[in-house]
Amino acid sequence: MSYTVRPLDAATWPAFAELVERNNGIFGGCWCVGFHPEGNQRGAGRRAVKEDRVRTGRAHAALVLDEHGAAQGWCQYGSPDELPGIKHRRAYDKEAPPRPDWRITCFYVDGRHRGQGVARMALEGALDQIALAGGGLVEAISEVTTGREAPGRFLFSATVELFEQYGFARGRQVGKHAWIVSRVVDPA
Repeated sequence: MSYTVRPLDAATWPAFAELVERNNGIFGGCWCVGFHPEGNQRGAGRRAVKEDRVRTGRAHAALVLDEHGAAQGWCQYGSPDELPGIKHRRAYDKEAPPRPDWRITCFYVDGRHRGQGVARMALEGALDQIALAGGGLVEAISEVTTGREAPGRFLFSATVELFEQYGFARGRQVGKHAWIVSRVVDPA
């Protein structure tokens, strides 16, 4: 199967919404709002929050589309103001790293398309979009999986190993298997 990557915006919102609806709201109805300031909001309003953020340019993601134009995955990124919610907040804040320009917070790949490089394409797309937006310091908090079987529910932020393949370096461990990873992306 061949895939393309497009930014999540008003034009691609219908494909994103269809993917989320096809997958029961993603992670129990998250709608990829959990890291936004409205992340504590629960219920049906999360869809409206996400749609408003997308249509007003306050939500960013690299959306992976199949040859039929159906979304099969994404990588969400944004500024720390756009995505203030992070995993392992208490440990992160103990010795907070330099404030990043961009934060990558979550990935999702439709179950039928896992193992086909969709997460990799989504990360590449996010890094390309960040470069087009001026680049800068990019951080993520991800899980190390080498030498262990990691439950999928912990891998919504991808793996440290994937980030390392794209030039990210481990900064500090903030959880049993979680690390802050970062790299500088040059402007395009």
